[in-house]
Amino acid sequence: MTKGTMKPWITGGAALLLTTGLVLAGCSKEEKPQAGGNSNTPEARKDITATIYDRGSVPAAEGTIEENRWTKWLNEKGPVNVKFTAVPRFESQQKLNVLFASASAPDLIFEYAPHIKNPLVDQKLLMPIDEMVEKYSTTYKQMLKEYPSLKKVGMKADGKLYEFARLAEVYPIHALLIREDWLKKLNLQAPQTTEELYQVAKAFAENDPDGNGKKDTYGMAISLQSGQVVDQIFQATRWVVKDGAVVRNWDSFTAVTDFKKRLFDEGIIDKDFLNDKNGAKARQDFVNGKIGIYPLQINWVSFAQNELTSLKKNAPEAVVTPIPYPKSPAGQFNPAFSNPVQATAVVNASTKNPDAVMKFIDFLVKPETANTLKNGIEGEHWKLGANGCPEPISADKRKQEVSWNIDFQMMSSNVLDAKCGKLAVSFNLNDPIQKEGFEMYKKAMQIYTDPNKPYVEITHPEHMPQHPKDIEALSSPITKPIDDTYIKAILGGKAYTPEQASKEAKDIWDKGNGKKIEEWYKNWYEKDSKNAFLAKDIYEVLKQQLSQK
Repeated sequence: MTKGTMKPWITGGAALLLTTGLVLAGCSKEEKPQAGGNSNTPEARKDITATIYDRGSVPAAEGTIEENRWTKWLNEKGPVNVKFTAVPRFESQQKLNVLFASASAPDLIFEYAPHIKNPLVDQKLLMPIDEMVEKYSTTYKQMLKEYPSLKKVGMKADGKLYEFARLAEVYPIHALLIREDWLKKLNLQAPQTTEELYQVAKAFAENDPDGNGKKDTYGMAISLQSGQVVDQIFQATRWVVKDGAVVRNWDSFTAVTDFKKRLFDEGIIDKDFLNDKNGAKARQDFVNGKIGIYPLQINWVSFAQNELTSLKKNAPEAVVTPIPYPKSPAGQFNPAFSNPVQATAVVNASTKNPDAVMKFIDFLVKPETANTLKNGIEGEHWKLGANGCPEPISADKRKQEVSWNIDFQMMSSNVLDAKCGKLAVSFNLNDPIQKEGFEMYKKAMQIYTDPNKPYVEITHPEHMPQHPKDIEALSSPITKPIDDTYIKAILGGKAYTPEQASKEAKDIWDKGNGKKIEEWYKNWYEKDSKNAFLAKDIYEVLKQQLSQK
């Protein structure tokens, strides 16, 4: 990172890089902290253990996720000795349960999911970190002062700090993409309401927009994440704030089910969408040029490198653009954003060396550490590009040696690098298709970050409150049966309507003591929402980030 590029975007004050630099200058590699007050004897390196997600993505030649070039680098350059324990990325709850049950859980637990971490807090298996930050930290302590939202998301109901967190750029992670060339060919306008969305999708399915003389196109995708984006367009989220209180949302589910049912009944969508469990078929149909409206969860750079590149090979004439969420009966909304303040690490209550854990966290949050983990070694993996930011020397070498280390970066706040830490610099503008993807991203930032439109949810899902055991015991058994009633309505023809589905869903809710769940959410919002990280906080971070551009 270039000195002086870091700017605070949550609160005012001096730039963190300057304050961090002063702190680090007193604790450099040449001038290690001294043990025992005035003693000149260097403090012995201590040992800690830490989890690391295992995604099965480490190339065989690089070793394992527990032992590889980056674990070696962290141990050589960092202040402590760290032994890593692999945790399967999508089975982390099971693995952590086994580790804690056998009293073998590592000192430092890296985990995103609140529903996994919060029960560990309730069971007293995690250590409050207030004291260790105060006694042993320099860099992270300074970050807490500069960016109070880090403390807000890491604090639990008992008023103590339990989680380390990082800062991230805010940008839309859901989008509604449309084939602009198909709109022009059929002389249509981009839809501004959900009724117009239906009409355009119908035209895309029925009027041969690809000009091959066959009825082989779908108007829209609604499988998996595509369906979730459609839900958000209608604000079909379980909980909404109305008149200053959190209430269970029913009307929007009726409306979105009616919308999806029309698409299904009229053959506008793939009728086998329900079996497209991971959205892979919808993705393939899109890149093959067979889907006109593509709602999706999107990584903008990856989309340009992969889906957009494949689409251009298969349909060179294709022009894709994001459009605002159309106005639905519930209103018009901005889509889901990336999480700007993400809690990523907790400490085992049984750790013997909290000072060493804290030193490791301080090392991980340093800009220099974040830069190396993100880009690799200068001269070996990257060089300065024309924009003054790191660019890979070899894409193949980066893929083989660097790109799989993402989970070692769970304490990296790359957004603090104002020059090179933003998503926009990740596009290769020398590649015409990536340049097109960059223009899509810029448009998305314009149309999806309108402060006059409400955020579609109460907050980012990672900041929603965690159910206590008694509430989860009520919620869990009735969630799937309620969801199934709406699926039944979509597939059920005239015999089972969305209105019937909502009536049955409400009956399941009432019989399952759903009113008690409603009361719990109401009380949470009344008593604890002032301490929660909500949509207004996300907008505030977004506003401050945009003001730095």
